[in-house]
Amino acid sequence: MTDPEILMRPEREEDIQALNDLAARAFGPGRFARTAHRVRESASVVEALSHTAWFGDELAGSIRFAPIQIGERSDVLLLGPLMVDAKWAGKGYGRALIEKGLELAKAQGFTLVLLVGDLPYYKRFGFQRVPPGQIVLPGPVDPSRLLGVELSPGALKNFEGSVKGIC
Repeated sequence: MTDPEILMRPEREEDIQALNDLAARAFGPGRFARTAHRVRESASVVEALSHTAWFGDELAGSIRFAPIQIGERSDVLLLGPLMVDAKWAGKGYGRALIEKGLELAKAQGFTLVLLVGDLPYYKRFGFQRVPPGQIVLPGPVDPSRLLGVELSPGALKNFEGSVKGIC
């Protein structure tokens, strides 16, 4: 369960250095080679959906969303990165950030959220495997790790094609 002293708020410009430091600790230098990172490089950050979790002046975690296009459709987001500092792992901060982000994304009219991740963790939020070949990222991805959650019932079947980031 999350600690009441944790403050969740939208990401701010002044958070960038702390976020970069957390990403380096959480994912190491290999993060730049990942396909999801390459998609995010060509996309903006949806500021209204990207949040940070703080314990005093210490960054506990964050979540970001990037707008993407699949085929001709653009009512879809790429979730990531989701980061929780090791000090705060297992205390519910990742869950709280995901739930908040998905709630806000749905309220803003997005119908689908994609990510590359582990189904055993993300299925509790409604994520499911994307059928192999239906959605194609611009680089190698283990098909069992390409996941989507429908924010509108039946949305996944309406998306097919290549993913590209939107600035």
